[in-house]
Amino acid sequence: MRDTYESPLSSRYADKEMKYIFSPDMKFKTWRKLWIALAEAEHELGLQVTQEQIDELKAHAEDINYEDAEQREKLVRHDVMSHVYAYGLQCPKAAGIIHLGATSCYVGDNTDVILMTEALKIVEKKLVSTIRLLSRFADTYKNLPTLAFTHFQPAQPTTVGKRATLWIQDLLMDLEDVQYVLKGMKLLGCKGTTGTQASFLELFEGDHEKCRQIDKLIAQKMGYRECFAVSGQTYSRKLDSKVLNVLAGIAQSASKFSNDIRLLQHLKEVEEPFEKNQIGSSAMAYKRNPMRSERMASLSRYVMIDVLNPYITAATQWFERTLDDSANKRLSIPEAFLAVDAILNLYMNVSDGLVVYDKVITSRLMSELPFMATENIMMDAVKRGGNRQELHERIREHSMAASYVIKKEGGKNDLLKRIADDPAFGVTLEELEKVLQPEKYVGRAIQQTEDFLKEVVEPALKPYESLATQSAEINV
Repeated sequence: MRDTYESPLSSRYADKEMKYIFSPDMKFKTWRKLWIALAEAEHELGLQVTQEQIDELKAHAEDINYEDAEQREKLVRHDVMSHVYAYGLQCPKAAGIIHLGATSCYVGDNTDVILMTEALKIVEKKLVSTIRLLSRFADTYKNLPTLAFTHFQPAQPTTVGKRATLWIQDLLMDLEDVQYVLKGMKLLGCKGTTGTQASFLELFEGDHEKCRQIDKLIAQKMGYRECFAVSGQTYSRKLDSKVLNVLAGIAQSASKFSNDIRLLQHLKEVEEPFEKNQIGSSAMAYKRNPMRSERMASLSRYVMIDVLNPYITAATQWFERTLDDSANKRLSIPEAFLAVDAILNLYMNVSDGLVVYDKVITSRLMSELPFMATENIMMDAVKRGGNRQELHERIREHSMAASYVIKKEGGKNDLLKRIADDPAFGVTLEELEKVLQPEKYVGRAIQQTEDFLKEVVEPALKPYESLATQSAEINV
């Protein structure tokens, strides 16, 4: 429809798998699975719910009669009761026991937890793929020296691969957070209007043990270890903020990576993928804009702001239930997942197609390396009998003069020639040039990269050995 607003997260950015998680079809089919689990639990605990009624419910778990539900909702203005009614039309024998003892939050909140769990599993898979792709890149370029930066000013060299390990380390922290939150996901269970299970205590004629058991049975049937031990009508909205906090953490990591790539592309050292027929600018035909990385930064900013929604919602809930969470949850949670899905698609795509210009990298490094080599040059001169303080002052003066030539005159770095011409150092230009071997100045970058990939990344990814590495096509 071209005359109606549609979220770009749905129409342009996120994948079909993630979009289905938050679709009406997934939502309402999950409602029916929860009603079946409730009926089965009640049957097993001795209520007047028959196997025949359960079988009838199961027979219509997937073929939802949406038109009946929509027409009913126009009349009663209640989505849950409209779907109870529609399900009952298909299951006349079971109509009287659907939703028995439950409140709307039984299907609403439990479904929200289930959808977030399934969405986190998709995020987990894409994080693993991104880490793998970046690890390959790090291993490939672990030996390539490059100028490192502090404050975006030239600093001691590192290697291209070592720099990539910093990106990977952030993602590993995100993966740990996803794993932790997934392990702690709990259903609301069936707690009733204010969380006291009063309706079930009535149904079970005062049997507290059966009230305890119904939550356990529902959790097991829906594939969960447990339900929250206590709640109001809803599960604590802190769970939503906990989940979105993980997504915002992934957005932080992705934004840091995307900014680094944008800066490296400006330096013409590393570029994101650029397709043969891609247009970088409508005005400047020569441009190769870092569109993918810019989009990562843009979507990441959205997620990092969106995390405030569940924070504020959790903080402002009144007593056992208030409905000012509902409309906000419908927006903030699905949109955060769709955005992170898009971010990780971009992250995978960029990581899998990074273009490295090693000659540019080496040229820039060599232009700055003389400044970084001065400490070694000074120490060698001291070994030959020079005075450390005097030599330090001479190097400072020569460095300032060389910087003037570079910055004011646009000339080349002549620091080594200035030192060679200074008799205080007692060394020739040829001897100094032999000192300028980039690999001598990268410290343990190569070994750190190898150790990190073997000792940290491999064990972290071992549980995912059977999971195929994903790739992502980007709509530009």
